[in-house]
Amino acid sequence: MAFLKTKERSKERFSLLLLDLEEYYFEQHTALQLGASSTKDRKVRGSFKVCSKSLIFDPEDFAEPILKIPLRECKKIEVVDQNENRFETKPPTISILCRQANYMKEDNVIAPYRIERGDKRFNFELEVWNKTEDVVQTLLQLHRASCLDKLGDQTAMIEANLQSRLARSSFDKHSFQSVSEGPHMECTAEMVLPLVSNPGHVCITDEGLYFQPLNGYPEQVIQIKLHEVLRIYKRRHGLRPLGLEVFCTENDSCSDIYLKFYNTADRDEVYYYIATFLENHLMEHTAESYMLQWQRGHLSNYQYLLHLNNLADRSCNDLSQYPILPWVLADYTSPHLDLTNSATFRDLTKPIGALNKERLERLLARYRGMPEPSFMYGSHYSSPGYVLFYLVRVAPEHMLSLQNGRYDHADRMFNSIHETWKNCLEGATDFKELIPEFYGDDPSFLENKFSIDLGRRQNGSSINEVNLPPWSSDANDFLQKHKIALESQYVSENLHEWIDLVFGYKQRGCEAVASHNVFHPLTYEGGIDCDSIDDPDQRIAMLTQILEFGQTPTQLFTVPHPQRITPRFHSMTQSSSTYSTLSDMSSACSSEDTSFEDLTEESRKLAWGNMEQLEVLSTHKIHKEAVTGIAVTRDGASIFATSQDSTIKMFSKELKEFQRSMSFSNMALSSCLMLPDDNTVACSSWDNNVYFYSIPYGRRQDTLMGHDDAVSQMCWYGDQLYTASWDSTVKVWLRDPDNQSRSKRCSLELLYEFEHESGVNAVALNPAGTLLVTGCKGGTVCIWDAGSYGLLQQVQCHSGTIHHISFSSDSRHVLSTGADCCLKVIDVQTGTVMSSVRAEEEMRCFCWDGNTVLSGSQSGDLLLWDLLSNTLTKRIPAHSGAVTAMWMNEQCSSVITGGEDRQIIFWKIAT
Repeated sequence: MAFLKTKERSKERFSLLLLDLEEYYFEQHTALQLGASSTKDRKVRGSFKVCSKSLIFDPEDFAEPILKIPLRECKKIEVVDQNENRFETKPPTISILCRQANYMKEDNVIAPYRIERGDKRFNFELEVWNKTEDVVQTLLQLHRASCLDKLGDQTAMIEANLQSRLARSSFDKHSFQSVSEGPHMECTAEMVLPLVSNPGHVCITDEGLYFQPLNGYPEQVIQIKLHEVLRIYKRRHGLRPLGLEVFCTENDSCSDIYLKFYNTADRDEVYYYIATFLENHLMEHTAESYMLQWQRGHLSNYQYLLHLNNLADRSCNDLSQYPILPWVLADYTSPHLDLTNSATFRDLTKPIGALNKERLERLLARYRGMPEPSFMYGSHYSSPGYVLFYLVRVAPEHMLSLQNGRYDHADRMFNSIHETWKNCLEGATDFKELIPEFYGDDPSFLENKFSIDLGRRQNGSSINEVNLPPWSSDANDFLQKHKIALESQYVSENLHEWIDLVFGYKQRGCEAVASHNVFHPLTYEGGIDCDSIDDPDQRIAMLTQILEFGQTPTQLFTVPHPQRITPRFHSMTQSSSTYSTLSDMSSACSSEDTSFEDLTEESRKLAWGNMEQLEVLSTHKIHKEAVTGIAVTRDGASIFATSQDSTIKMFSKELKEFQRSMSFSNMALSSCLMLPDDNTVACSSWDNNVYFYSIPYGRRQDTLMGHDDAVSQMCWYGDQLYTASWDSTVKVWLRDPDNQSRSKRCSLELLYEFEHESGVNAVALNPAGTLLVTGCKGGTVCIWDAGSYGLLQQVQCHSGTIHHISFSSDSRHVLSTGADCCLKVIDVQTGTVMSSVRAEEEMRCFCWDGNTVLSGSQSGDLLLWDLLSNTLTKRIPAHSGAVTAMWMNEQCSSVITGGEDRQIIFWKIAT
């Protein structure tokens, strides 16, 4: 299990889990317990540990139980002088009279604690005699704190003791690994582990991050070498921004250290120091960048969910914020698992509490009659209790710690997958989701390899291994099939709905209400500020409820999460060869069910997959200056190219020669496009005009004089023309095909004008014609609603002129290139720059499929880029000057480029 795989730092039998929740371990002394066994005079050697709410004696002899005496149960703590006369030299004794004693790990077995009540006296001798009086004074002080009536007063007194101890000590600089290390800062913090935390001193140097526990447990100092750090994250702890988690292993879900600071300023200083140290080799990942990789199939569903959990402050070291994964199956009773049947799966559009209609109606009736703050569910889908419910067989000590030294009632234990799912559907207060272990490789949490006695149910059966569904032969088989289900077609197509509920826009507000996804206000970040509560008892109660009840993840998305791009063919990559013969998981749709669009999409993917095999068909020099635009008729027979030599030329692909040439003015033509009628070519010019060339008549058909500076680029959708200009506007024109008004000089009517702060150099529409994107000379990208003409996003993402811009085929992302030599991927929904690639030269034009970019460079080469890895994968020699224009057909199988060398080049993909 993730948090159990941390580096074992101590071989001691003692564990911080033996303390009460939110209790501190302060100090330890070697001591002898007098009369510890049936032999009255026997002395047992061990470790005497002073804790904030108890004292613990851990015998060296593992046959003896660990003794824990709660300080609140002590009636008398005193020093007893054993010297009957001045000639004796017996050591003083710490004598404790108490009403209760707890015995743990008897015979070194993890089991529920044995609690003995009734007056009992214990005597201890410290190995270092002169510390006896000080230890007793400390115990008396902590005893007074434990006996205070108000919990807030108890906590304040213990906290004062802790801070005093931290103030009186400091980090031991002799622990540095090198004498040349220079310390940057030192502060106090707590190392966080599941259910426990350990106070101490943090020191960061130019070589390492050190944590020195106040009590020397589990070791004197813990070191993280800065050059080994791969990831570092700020964390919220108890809904407060105090945590910091450091990973030195890229693919491990458990960190090397999790620290909770006492103030945000210290946390941030440590974070930024390490982040600055790592800035040359640390890649910062965002939810949007992971989303892009997942959408394109470069991350599995499992990997993506773990990344989202990590970004949403979920940590394996914090059981109140343990990673959450969804139930994806609804069938735990059939003899065979049918992943081709949608009824096999859980409805991912609804939270667990809304899956059962009858239960939901009862919950809604209560919700509507509830005073503010109202909530639908009285328990959460993730909490420490739920995590340990699943993991009790591998983390029994954690369960005992959470349950005050006992296991839960046997009938409430994790005994059956089917029963657990059934209770999640029908139980009045059970809405829990799953944890990553259900989709991992280690089945031990489903087995009882340690033969732990978890009790007997009311029917007399003992709790042993978890009962599995009939469709699984054993625990390994269950995990394998469960993993395959998570990566199945159905889940891939619907997982974004569950992400909306847990990490996204349906997590809060009116969308949460409409989705029946409302939990107690204390579970949400910002729901309450504990530091602002004056009453210490109320503040502590609130913090305890936050930690134990469950916490909603940090919200990562505020708009609907996009769906994964999945193939129409229902094939599945098997994660294990064991299941390669399961026909119900690998069948494909028949050819009768496959549409033409499917074939086109598959051919596009195939073409882009072979783009490295691009080769020249023919080269033709048809202009006197640089080529600026390329347009092609629908049948591909005629190619039109505009140039800075002010001409548009028509080239015959079949005859391999240019047939027509037309000049509209004495200034350069900047671009051209084919109108939908396939009979007209529009040409933009630096003389502020747009010219329309009639192919059937071979002459200029119309002129649009609509701008005050050069028209840089155009796009067309339906019956509307969009023209971008260096006069800082983009204008929308409606075409009147009949030109009924003879008074008009042009058959286009101005509909709208988009204002910009600088000249517009690039413009593009999404495939549906609903969104418009513009790129300016100042480096700004603007995304507009083409229907309402409203500005959706404005992103300053380049430091110079934007050369080219385009939507992805799914309209979710925009790619832009600029004079700053960068390629930038922008998320349309959020306006976030999701990916940035810096090249060695400018890229003047490009085509892309969302993952791969074919760009034309300033040097004349064609460059092939992989945006998911941000790498240049191929350089293809092309023109002798900058590539200034590029055209690709719908099937992505044919490419035409134009350059400053006055040539157009025809390309094909070699197969």
